[in-house]
Amino acid sequence: MDHVVSGVAKFQREVFPDKADSFRELATGQQPEVLFITCADSRIDPNLITQTEPGELFICRNAGNVVPPHSNQTGGMTASIEYAVAVLGVEHIIVCGHTDCGAMKGALNPQSLESLPHVREWLGHCRAAVEVVREQRGELGAEHLDCVTMENIALQMQHLRTHPTVAAKLAAGKVTLHGWLYNIGTGEVLRYDAESRAMVPLSEVDLPSGRSQGGSRAQA
Repeated sequence: MDHVVSGVAKFQREVFPDKADSFRELATGQQPEVLFITCADSRIDPNLITQTEPGELFICRNAGNVVPPHSNQTGGMTASIEYAVAVLGVEHIIVCGHTDCGAMKGALNPQSLESLPHVREWLGHCRAAVEVVREQRGELGAEHLDCVTMENIALQMQHLRTHPTVAAKLAAGKVTLHGWLYNIGTGEVLRYDAESRAMVPLSEVDLPSGRSQGGSRAQA
């Protein structure tokens, strides 16, 4: 904990003064372009990965980068998505999973979560991803972790489309969905390709104006 407190002091002493003008602007509002949904895993730093500054990403984190399908039951993710899209007017939504994901390990082996009932129930939102891989590969084991992780990203993108505010903006061409997979060990980022239903390398050619996939605003 000492290094955390020391880090705050260093931020106030060395970092904040150099960005004081930006923080003064941010003190009265925000206009993020991107809603970044990712895992709560301590090894994931969205701003570091994307080299973005405060105010550029509206970040939602939870175990397994899960987006529960829309329902009449209010939850933190549902409210945050609604606010980001309807109020902040984000133009891009990224679902970013990662390698060696503990949540996906739990989804693969729900029996291991008997003592964690809330975690087990939460990861029920990932069950379809597991079943898709099971249908493709048969009996599942630890060697299928990456496949489940990738399928889960696609699944959570599907769940996003059930949220009324997201569905409306997609229909109007005002929001683009992106699925990313971050490799902790190599720094590589893959993106979900809707046509091939596979992960392909993310490169700068995918990014101009956010109009990858031939300009489609529906999926990337």
